[in-house]
Amino acid sequence: MERSRSDIMLAVVTLILVSIGTVMIYSSSSIIAVDHYNDSLHFIKKQIIMVVLGLLAMMVTTFVPYRWWRHFAYGGVVLSAILLALLLIPGFGVTAGKATRWLSLGFMRFQVSELVKIGLVLFFAHYIAKKEDRIGRLAFFPVPLFILAACDFMILKQPDFGAAMIIAAVFMAMLFLAGCRVSHLLAITALTVPVGVFLIMSGGYRLARLQVFLDPWKDPLKSGFQIIQSFISFGSGGPFGVGIGSGMQKLYYLPEPHTDFILSVIAEEGGFLFVGAIIGLFLVLIVRGFMIAFRAQDLFGSLLAAGLVTVIGLEAFINMAGVMGLIPLKGLVLPFVSYGGSSLVTSMAAVGILLNISGYRAESSISRRQGARQ
Repeated sequence: MERSRSDIMLAVVTLILVSIGTVMIYSSSSIIAVDHYNDSLHFIKKQIIMVVLGLLAMMVTTFVPYRWWRHFAYGGVVLSAILLALLLIPGFGVTAGKATRWLSLGFMRFQVSELVKIGLVLFFAHYIAKKEDRIGRLAFFPVPLFILAACDFMILKQPDFGAAMIIAAVFMAMLFLAGCRVSHLLAITALTVPVGVFLIMSGGYRLARLQVFLDPWKDPLKSGFQIIQSFISFGSGGPFGVGIGSGMQKLYYLPEPHTDFILSVIAEEGGFLFVGAIIGLFLVLIVRGFMIAFRAQDLFGSLLAAGLVTVIGLEAFINMAGVMGLIPLKGLVLPFVSYGGSSLVTSMAAVGILLNISGYRAESSISRRQGARQ
């Protein structure tokens, strides 16, 4: 394959988001860090280390030919299953906020689902490309559906409904882009939606989040406190914000201001202008990602790029829509911007893979299939 220049705009947008995130993490966490660790730089020092690791991961994946990752398609699924299984064994997983989603690496905690998302996207891209001629048959579905169901089941046991939902949605998107019959997609949807509704209605915290979303002011001092404080942040910021570092909502009003609710801090301190810039940057990243997918040289590259950018896009949408009160809160961080090493490193590694794919351009199998379906 002949190489051309990688997508510079995608790299620039990613670095801008990481830079904004680094500044805002310090602004939103310094007071908490002083109170809990007697060091205002506690969180930002850890995040800078993760930024360096993320940059290294992005550089490595940028220069590794994307087809090489196909050798790890099955190994990635096995590793994902093993790591998810370890979380279910008492003593292995790290529990925080009534959820066991992390494994300890000594110097940091790693959220397993972040790696699982990448591993499953790699497997789905490889499997669909390998079985391209069978995608219209029912015999195509048992293997990927079994793997999806098994991994989602273990993720739900953590519990992490948001991550399980994202993985299922990404799989459906990749099937659609690969030319799967709409009737088959509707059949899968008809089977999975009732399961999702059942999980929401039967899970106490999931149903509670839905009820808070519908009426947060019913219990403003307890269950509705988080989202109401987020609303106050957006309202206080106005068009241009109160100034970086001058926000008040991060002072123990917003829970986890440097992680889940960092966009609320940005809204208060930078105003609608900064929030609009963040949304615009993510839109550029998503558009560039799908342009890379549609220009890739083969179906594997197309699906790998589309899957990776869909993961990032869905996580960004769910986080931003959640803190704005447009959907129920899901407890997902904002990619590249929120504090959290595992999300940052895996997201930047994913961007590196996208940059590598962008260096090999041609009309992709996705483009041909979409044209044929029309």
